[in-house]
Amino acid sequence: MTDMNDRLNQWLRDAHAMEEQAEQMLDAQARRIENYPELKARIEQHISETRSQKQRLEACMEKRGTSWSGMKDLAAQFSALMQAAGGMFAGDEVVKGSMASYTFEHLEIVSYRILVAAAEAAGDAETARVCEEICREEEAMASWLQDHIPQVTQAYLMREATDSGAAKR
Repeated sequence: MTDMNDRLNQWLRDAHAMEEQAEQMLDAQARRIENYPELKARIEQHISETRSQKQRLEACMEKRGTSWSGMKDLAAQFSALMQAAGGMFAGDEVVKGSMASYTFEHLEIVSYRILVAAAEAAGDAETARVCEEICREEEAMASWLQDHIPQVTQAYLMREATDSGAAKR
């Protein structure tokens, strides 16, 4: 059986790769948004939070005597690139991007809840505190998306109905 500290270290590396993927996806999404300024601003804010989250995870891993996985990060970047490329061809990219972001935020939330429990079980109060803090940031982003997806969807539909040519972005 794997030692719980080894498992925690593995999950921290997974979380770092997940944040790498999130940063790449959010960057691609923010670059293409043109007609939804509030959504773009919130995504850009979350990009800053995501970068900070990666740094905090790196500090936790360093304190624990481990480091992030270049291979996992590379795989996450590739996955984000493929998702971004797929979104470029969707006529309703802003709606599908919002849906994907909302889903991804919930993946992050459950990942951090698992990390908090694992860190507590391993007796690492600092890592548990950091992961709880990051979890609250992910919950805030998910809540913001939940509250704003209806207006993004309606704005998209209005642009599409008026054939403004700017519906998707």
